[in-house]
Amino acid sequence: MFELDQIGNELSPYEDKLKDMGKLLGIEEAKEKIAELEEISADPDFWSDMTKSQKTMQTIKGLKDKVQGYESLMSKYEDIYTLIEMGKEEEDAELLQEVKDEAEDFKANYEKLRISTLLDGEYDRLNAIVTLHAGEGGTEACDWVSMLFRMYTRWAAKKGFTVETLDYLEGEEAGIKSVTIQVTGENAYGYLKCEKGVHRLVRISPFDSSGRRHTSFASCDVMPEIDDDIEIEVKPDDIRVDTYRSSGAGGQHVNKTSSAIRITHYPTGIVVQCQNERSQFSNKDTAMKMLKSKLLELKIEENMKKLAEIRGDVKENTWGSQIRSYVFMPYNLVKDVRTGEETANISAVMDGDIDRFINAYLSWIHN
Repeated sequence: MFELDQIGNELSPYEDKLKDMGKLLGIEEAKEKIAELEEISADPDFWSDMTKSQKTMQTIKGLKDKVQGYESLMSKYEDIYTLIEMGKEEEDAELLQEVKDEAEDFKANYEKLRISTLLDGEYDRLNAIVTLHAGEGGTEACDWVSMLFRMYTRWAAKKGFTVETLDYLEGEEAGIKSVTIQVTGENAYGYLKCEKGVHRLVRISPFDSSGRRHTSFASCDVMPEIDDDIEIEVKPDDIRVDTYRSSGAGGQHVNKTSSAIRITHYPTGIVVQCQNERSQFSNKDTAMKMLKSKLLELKIEENMKKLAEIRGDVKENTWGSQIRSYVFMPYNLVKDVRTGEETANISAVMDGDIDRFINAYLSWIHN
């Protein structure tokens, strides 16, 4: 059948692409690393250091997911050609449709895996710490932060990532004034670094009895979670540690004890705070990790600027600037101002479907 031959011809270039992708992903190296780490995990004393063992198990899972994803794609590619041969022999119209569906599914999965090869930054593999702040717009802006908070938690859940709230400050009337979350999962920072900047909302405000259209802003800050392999020095004389009573969700305890921690870093003016744990000591440890992560983020930004100067990049530096508009009225449109990627399906985006924007950005910065 002509259509089956046509599908086969369209897919034939993917054979070499898959081989190249296997090398880029380091599949053989990943298999060797899995075997090495599994041997370590079999040691009777493996679980004596819970933090280290959990990180090792997380690494094993990430490597296995990568290998499984690649091998599954290879298997699907081979299966499609088997179906094509069957279709030619049987001349079955239903089989033709199945081949078409499988081919489209293969292309979508290939593109998803291709994007993961673009996560080649030094810190892309790390977990991410995301902070959302309400900008101009008062109560409307606080409500916008709560919508973005929901969007990112929904996205993380779809990725199989876990989300932990580290700091939370409610708006005076509604919504969230600021919130900090930790997103844990393989390449969480690599994906979410694309979201750093100002997000703009245009809609009819539910808080305006006159039904007028409002524009609100919220900033999104993303930094990699520091791990034990990265050394960032913080001198005791360079910081001030303050305690205060927690606020927001958490029951009576958070309102009655001064367990929340705020750390101010004098040289940079960075302020971080944590009120997630009941223990003041736990909050201090987490806040210190957040400070080191923020200092690492500054180091990354400085390196990016230096590279841009060396290369003579013409692309605008978008760190901290408006990156995306979400328009609910007078029409539905979400548009990324950096890449031009857009969609009218705004409800899907607010429900966590933001991979199209992340993928477009990762492709854009690698061009």
